[in-house]
Amino acid sequence: MAVTNRDIVDAVEQMAPRRLQEEYDNTGLQCGSLDVPCSGVLLCIDVTEDIVSEACERGCNLIITHHPLLFRSIKRVDGVGRVQSALVAAIRCDVTIYSCHTAVDNAPAGVSHAMAGMLGLKDVRILENREDRELGAVGSGVIGNLPEPLSVTRFVGLVKDTFGSPVARCSDPDALPDGHMIRRVGLCGGAGSFLVDNAISMGADAYITSDTRYNVFLDCSHDIFLVDIGHYESEECAKDIFYHVITKKIPNFAVCKSNIEQNPIKYL
Repeated sequence: MAVTNRDIVDAVEQMAPRRLQEEYDNTGLQCGSLDVPCSGVLLCIDVTEDIVSEACERGCNLIITHHPLLFRSIKRVDGVGRVQSALVAAIRCDVTIYSCHTAVDNAPAGVSHAMAGMLGLKDVRILENREDRELGAVGSGVIGNLPEPLSVTRFVGLVKDTFGSPVARCSDPDALPDGHMIRRVGLCGGAGSFLVDNAISMGADAYITSDTRYNVFLDCSHDIFLVDIGHYESEECAKDIFYHVITKKIPNFAVCKSNIEQNPIKYL
């Protein structure tokens, strides 16, 4: 029996059901049909016209993306701009697009948990916890302990190496007490500065996220060491999550990560 787009999406939603998404989000089907045979799946963080072309060239009629293509409302479809051009290309090529955004951020094995695993954190707990009737503890961000305490300098090096971020925006180490060591780490993939207070209250020595505003650095510099890496770098692991979920559920099926996707932000 042929594998359908719905079979692929069902595998993803078993791990990250849509009910876990935040109210503002648009996790789910973006365009196309789930009730057609799936010829292959392409995984990405963001959909562009080039990503749709890559899917077609690689024989994939389903794209699983982390960030929704359709996030803000559109009044017309005229092919102008990144969202419109990707949408028109997908419709023309009969490519279905499905987004799993804050649902996988909040899932028990989601983005922040994957980041914690990459850093080797132990005794991991959720920063903003809520209960799901089937999955148990779910929510945004996590906190855990490093295998051994690290100096601020060594910790920043570990973060940059782990997530492939060539730079990191950090709070002033001199604002912290002398000899401040990093033992307990909070983190949240994507724009997670809204959880800084949670991390502080749960005893974090450092907090990793992206898109942190100036005032957050200013207000929290004496309470916690902030490390802001790129948004793309913090969530690139979402592709690995989707890949492992799909291939575990449906072995020997054509699932591939985009070869052309790059961080749109360059560090000069």
